[in-house]
Amino acid sequence: MKKIIVPVDFSEQSEFALKTAARLAAKYGSEILALHMLELNQAILTSNESFHPEQTIFLIKLAEKKFNTFLDKPYLKGVIVTPIIKHYKVFNEINEVAKQNDADLIIMGSHGADGLKEIFIGSNAERVVRSSNVPVMVIKEYLPEIVINRFVFACDFTEENIAAYKKAKAFAELLDIEFEPVYINTPGDNFLSTLEAYKKINRFFGKAGTGVEMDIYNDYTVEKGIINFAEGTCADLIGIPTHGRKGLAHFFMGSIGEAVVNHSKLPVVTFKI
Repeated sequence: MKKIIVPVDFSEQSEFALKTAARLAAKYGSEILALHMLELNQAILTSNESFHPEQTIFLIKLAEKKFNTFLDKPYLKGVIVTPIIKHYKVFNEINEVAKQNDADLIIMGSHGADGLKEIFIGSNAERVVRSSNVPVMVIKEYLPEIVINRFVFACDFTEENIAAYKKAKAFAELLDIEFEPVYINTPGDNFLSTLEAYKKINRFFGKAGTGVEMDIYNDYTVEKGIINFAEGTCADLIGIPTHGRKGLAHFFMGSIGEAVVNHSKLPVVTFKI
């Protein structure tokens, strides 16, 4: 793992992400790309009437100074950190930064969200998860140690998830960690017998051209099943595909990936379909 992007907004959660990235960078010899997106919009940057250019420059310099102070941390000693500043918030820009720098992973902090806030407002982490072509690891709380030995990856083993499965498997190989896919079986119309489930999984592995040992886990919902299975088997990391839905499709159809990101206590890494 050569490069890790960490979006920084000076919050406690972004420092959790930075500390996690620092430990992984020290272990794998990675470079951290610390990305800060200023709260300036294009109108302010190009204004020549109501907002004077010198004021814009002052705000940019002030933010840069704050950013440099934020990155002056003991836990970053010995780790290569490259600061990157973008002048306004466009979350799709993270994709461009990742592509230009050939980044392997994005790590970011999140408060998580519940209820109406989750549906109508969301979070920065959700926006990045929906748009990123690079795996995104979401950290919700301080991890005194980040030891990743066991990686649980959950999907529904339909053909559209083959690419995400392959990315997750390659990610596990990159980190040299145990990779365990799991199928969550739920009651209702989607319920499958054990025989039916294994037939579906075997068809998936056949089309993917690769297969590994895996589990079938029963629960009331997919989201609860993923979290309960991961916690019950002492996993260190949860992996899940996400459709990257936007607009009305996101509001009404939701995303299991984003729901797991919001509610899991374990770090979650998403792979865009």
